[in-house]
Amino acid sequence: MGFYLWFVPVLSFVLFLWFYLRDPRRTVNGFLFNIFICSTGVASIIAAFASDQTFLKILAIIPIVLIVIMLTFGVYALVIVLFINARILIRKEGRKFSNYLTLLLGIGILLFIILTIIQPIRYLPKEIQILYPGVMFIFLYFLVNLFSFLSAYFLYQFNKPRLDQDFIIVLGSGLIRNQVPPLLANRILKAIEFYRKQEAVRTPPTIILSGGKGSDENLSEAEAMQAYAVDKGIPIEHTVQENQSRNTYENMLFSKKIMDDLKGSSYNSIFSTNSFHLFRAGMYARQAGLSSQGIGAKTALYYWPNAMIREYIAVVVMNRKRHGIVVGIVLGLSMIGVGLQYYFGKG
Repeated sequence: MGFYLWFVPVLSFVLFLWFYLRDPRRTVNGFLFNIFICSTGVASIIAAFASDQTFLKILAIIPIVLIVIMLTFGVYALVIVLFINARILIRKEGRKFSNYLTLLLGIGILLFIILTIIQPIRYLPKEIQILYPGVMFIFLYFLVNLFSFLSAYFLYQFNKPRLDQDFIIVLGSGLIRNQVPPLLANRILKAIEFYRKQEAVRTPPTIILSGGKGSDENLSEAEAMQAYAVDKGIPIEHTVQENQSRNTYENMLFSKKIMDDLKGSSYNSIFSTNSFHLFRAGMYARQAGLSSQGIGAKTALYYWPNAMIREYIAVVVMNRKRHGIVVGIVLGLSMIGVGLQYYFGKG
């Protein structure tokens, strides 16, 4: 029994390590990690109850009780936390639509709870009720995808690039009145921190300040970022402007062209951004053909929930073809079921 009990945990851990060490910028890493954690927990509980040790059986009961409590009250607690977080975020960051995501999610979860209790599906025709399993499958699919993203998202925060880089790409995030705002300043300061650490042990990297000129700006982000870095003590000859990009993908793509022109195809590079943006930026780096990993500037705790929602939505959009295929297949099969029910029910 022992071999079969631990087969899934061991296999999932080996697969996780293989995928993660090859590239930590993939959502599948989170999926495999979650399987490993869940299967290890289940195997440990089964092994504890199968043993003769009373102490182990008591320990096994604790996570079961915690899971029951979380399933019973966790969703309600989450709604309350989201509402509180939304209030704090809006007060500190202003009434922009992007700052209402935690509030909207809280309202959405609350409506889902209400609909689950009322079960309005039972009042609909039987043909339409056949769609319900398909809709729930889609919901489950995105729930699993969300937890996979969150795990991969947090695992990537522990990524620590080595002090042997040729370039650091600092990703732009917009200027305010032609000045570097605090959020962007943190990205530059994180790059400077890494620059100083590497400078102490070997040749320092070149810092690429990446960001184009917005329609409401008098100068490019790259120019303002370079001036900020030089003001902080970075020699101007150790900086390069990339002033054509308009989004994160172009930050990576155009910076890659600069690095290729300067070093050919053999160089090491990393990128600097805010912690909440780190994982998605890594995905864009992979799309642009860069092996670059990221370093993340600290983000205020109250900002994390809203940022994670925004990042997940953006990642779903990045993979919209794959998700669209899954949703299309499920809805298609559900519609076929509706058609068959209508045809045979009528007959």
